[in-house]
Amino acid sequence: MKAIRRFTVRPVLPEPLRPLSDLARNLRWSWHAGTRDLFRSVDPERWAAAGCDPVRLLGGVAPERLAELAGDRDFLDRLDAVAGDLDAYLTGDRWYQAQTDRLPAAVAYFSPEFGITAALPQYSGGLGILAGDHLKAASDLGVPLIGVGLLYRHGYFRQSLSRDGWQQEHYPVLDPHELPLDQLEQPDGTPVQVTLALPGDRCLRARIWLARVGRIPLLLLDSDVEENDPGERGVTDRLYGGGSEHRLLQEMLLGIGGVRAVRAYCGLTGHAAPEVFHTNEGHAGFLGLERIAELRAEGLDFDTALEAVRAGTVFTTHTPVPAGIDRFDRELVARHFGPHAELPDMEVDRILRLGRESYPGGEPGLFNMAVMGLRLAQRANGVSLLHGHVSREMFAGLWPGFDPEEVPITSVTNGVHAPTWVAPEVFRLGARQIGAQRTEEALSVGDSDRWDSVADIADQDIWELRRSLRELLVLEVRERLRASWRQRGAGTAELGWIDGVLDPDVLTIGFARRVPSYKRLTLMLRDRERLTDLLLHPERPVQIVVAGKAHPADDGGKRLIQELVRFADDPRVRHRIVFLPDYGMAMAQKLYPGCDIWLNNPLRPLEACGTSGMKAALNGCLNLSVLDGWWDEWFQPDFGWAVPTADGVGTDPDRRDAIEAAALYDLLEQRITPCFYDRGRDGLPDRWIEMVRRTLGLLGPKVLAGRMVREYVERLYAPAAHAHRAMDPDTARSLAEWKARVRAAWHGVTVDHVETSVTGATAELGSTLGLRVRVGLGGLKPEDVEVQAVSGRVDGEDRIADATAVPLKPVGAPDPEGRWVYEGPLALDRTGPFGYTVRILPGHRLLASGAEMGLVAVPSEDVVEAAGLLMR
Repeated sequence: MKAIRRFTVRPVLPEPLRPLSDLARNLRWSWHAGTRDLFRSVDPERWAAAGCDPVRLLGGVAPERLAELAGDRDFLDRLDAVAGDLDAYLTGDRWYQAQTDRLPAAVAYFSPEFGITAALPQYSGGLGILAGDHLKAASDLGVPLIGVGLLYRHGYFRQSLSRDGWQQEHYPVLDPHELPLDQLEQPDGTPVQVTLALPGDRCLRARIWLARVGRIPLLLLDSDVEENDPGERGVTDRLYGGGSEHRLLQEMLLGIGGVRAVRAYCGLTGHAAPEVFHTNEGHAGFLGLERIAELRAEGLDFDTALEAVRAGTVFTTHTPVPAGIDRFDRELVARHFGPHAELPDMEVDRILRLGRESYPGGEPGLFNMAVMGLRLAQRANGVSLLHGHVSREMFAGLWPGFDPEEVPITSVTNGVHAPTWVAPEVFRLGARQIGAQRTEEALSVGDSDRWDSVADIADQDIWELRRSLRELLVLEVRERLRASWRQRGAGTAELGWIDGVLDPDVLTIGFARRVPSYKRLTLMLRDRERLTDLLLHPERPVQIVVAGKAHPADDGGKRLIQELVRFADDPRVRHRIVFLPDYGMAMAQKLYPGCDIWLNNPLRPLEACGTSGMKAALNGCLNLSVLDGWWDEWFQPDFGWAVPTADGVGTDPDRRDAIEAAALYDLLEQRITPCFYDRGRDGLPDRWIEMVRRTLGLLGPKVLAGRMVREYVERLYAPAAHAHRAMDPDTARSLAEWKARVRAAWHGVTVDHVETSVTGATAELGSTLGLRVRVGLGGLKPEDVEVQAVSGRVDGEDRIADATAVPLKPVGAPDPEGRWVYEGPLALDRTGPFGYTVRILPGHRLLASGAEMGLVAVPSEDVVEAAGLLMR
């Protein structure tokens, strides 16, 4: 029989156990070993059955056991200690509070997904896990962040396999009352709601759920409320589900509704209002429109409000390809804004212009969320050094006339939250060396360039640690594989072979991630006989654990999974290679530590960062990867191996895959397996252990989310807060008017004549040119512009590389024709072919960079021919 209604019945905790409820409802337990150990001791079997989720655990503990614990003095003493530790963590000063600079009073961080813990499944992949790690690291550092996202009632999806290896999707319904969430309420107990206006006099309402991520409040908006019509109730049903209008409504709710939720939360709790708004990918870009509307309501015009909003906004892009960006039909967007929909007092044309692809190759009929994000943010970044370079090239059309290197998109390389991803066994080894407190600080704050204490760990201890982690992974894999085969329809009698799957003494390779085609899940299958020989080598075998999900609509990705599964089902090799379905945080926390090699073979440069290898490295796992994302930035032979890429012009995709697969096999056969299996005098693989040691000691500190968040604070949040404070209404109005005046006059800004004190084509290193330039300013004044000499080495086509810009100074008054003369020295500080040019940029103290407005004036061809000079 099926129930007609479902309730969540919560236990009544005895008074001495009441702190358990607070501990369960703050997600710090997900990365605090002491809290998890306490809950495990409540009922070890039920803890495991509850998926290590304290809320589910407490919902099922027998009253008799609770009464027993309420009288257990040892347990109560441990409970008091853990509760006291949480209180000190939440209220004490941390890194942020010790900074002397005037940092933001608060930062609002918007993301479409958050991977905090498997107990709150609101993520699909790397973007969400990164967002979760960002919140956790901010909490550890004391950064006053407010997270904002959506609560998806079906999450992403649960994955299983059919008998023939085809991906199956399942969408279990999540009950917020059974999750570690609290509903945001008014003082009288009324649920707080935000409302968006929809076309046709309809409304989209959403309640707000609060997750406590250590010190960080995470606000999750949920449209499944009775006041909504069925269509609107389903807006937050699935992560990345539905068609274009469904996605548009999700992103409007996240951005516009999210700002309204932040205002409601701050008003109810007294939390400081955010001075900085951080848009994690373009999905949340509409938050800028809501903030403009707020300022419009205070009497500011659109352009003034835009300048005020831009000053305090940070935008992070995560995609290296245009296809990864959300783009909507302009008419669809126009229908959801304006007099009969949302933001009725805002001109729809101004909204549409923010997302217009107004550059060569752009599609004028589409509204681009990343383009809007960049136009609404004064500061933007990619997520690795290489991705910053790729992003500057991808979006260069928004800043015409500038080289990609000058496009104002910087980079902050991602990091991972070590307390979440480091295995307890690894933590204990560190604690044995330097103490638990220092180990915890080293993993969370990330303020050291190297962990020298790793050098003092004995080789034997490192090798025993790695073997024990491998053995734990073998047991985990067998359990999950057995469950998977049962889902595929196998009976018990068919599964005896699983007890022999994997070997704790065999070199273990891990590969787990989403399954879009560019990540090349099946590259390892390129030469199946060669792979089989590697798996079954009599003296130096390897074993491979693979996991990953394809998007439900991506049949190509599902075919890749099926191809891999069918190979892994072969009785000849199935004890050496496995595919585990339903990859998620719980599996990942077992998988990363237990692998010896973490494999990553995307098509370069399509991996923006790729943080799974970072999590593996923190556990002493070595990386084997294409030089893409973070690995391109930090690879050293001490840390692992680089797979050579065949990305030359004219290399077709099939040949490229063949070349790179062959290189991968070569590395495994000739360098990696000998390094793992060759033993020294003491019976240990000395070279391998030294690589593990260097990975932990030198790479470990780099990959921390603590390092990442500190960089965001110092390089992006603090400058954005200063800009926000400087941008009062009068200042914003003045800047908007100045920009309008400069844009209107820019067609008259010219470089008319350039002359130099050197007449020949050669000069000596260390000498100085004297430059004299005549320019037209089109009615602008010298204080409105900056005239620069740009110089550097030149290539065979006279393009300047590694350019250095030096400002020139105006001399005297304008001539009768209104032309100004600028002069200045130009130092010849580099040998070899050397060149220079002159350009004019807008100049204002409140611009974040000279390229911000996308305006530049350079010499005409006639001026270049008359004055251009190359030193050879």
